Amino acid sequence: MIYSIWAMDVNWLIGIDNKLPWHYKLDLAYFKEKTTGKTVLMGDATYRSLKGYYKNKPLPFGKMYVANLINTEYEDATCITDVVEFVKSFSDDLWIIGGKVIYNLTLPYVDYLLITHILNFHQGNVFFTKFELSKYELVDKKLEENLIFATYKKK
Repeated sequence: MIYSIWAMDVNWLIGIDNKLPWHYKLDLAYFKEKTTGKTVLMGDATYRSLKGYYKNKPLPFGKMYVANLINTEYEDATCITDVVEFVKSFSDDLWIIGGKVIYNLTLPYVDYLLITHILNFHQGNVFFTKFELSKYELVDKKLEENLIFATYKKK
């Protein structure tokens, strides 16, 4: 199965200068609960951003793949230069964790979307590309403190 997880505000905002434009403890805990120890795919900018948050601590994921157009050596991750081919041929569970370009490239292959809908407006400069959420079935929803944790399954 392929999972994609992100948080976005009511305007589909997901970031500001390779950082989160908000700090919601419940959302961070949710992301950590879902992705810790899992095999993840992220873009180079997301990888570097997470390294900035974690400083000298190891990232909490299992196997990590980092998408980069340039074949790059990572001390704790494997570089992927062809995201679509990689995702199409991946046979185990894979979690897509960002950023925008990686989400866009992988969305056609994702089985489940785990979206934290933030019921507020925030300032930022990176927006999720709008798509037809009606192509997915809502299978789980939980409302907590201005956040909706929603899981969608591809129809």
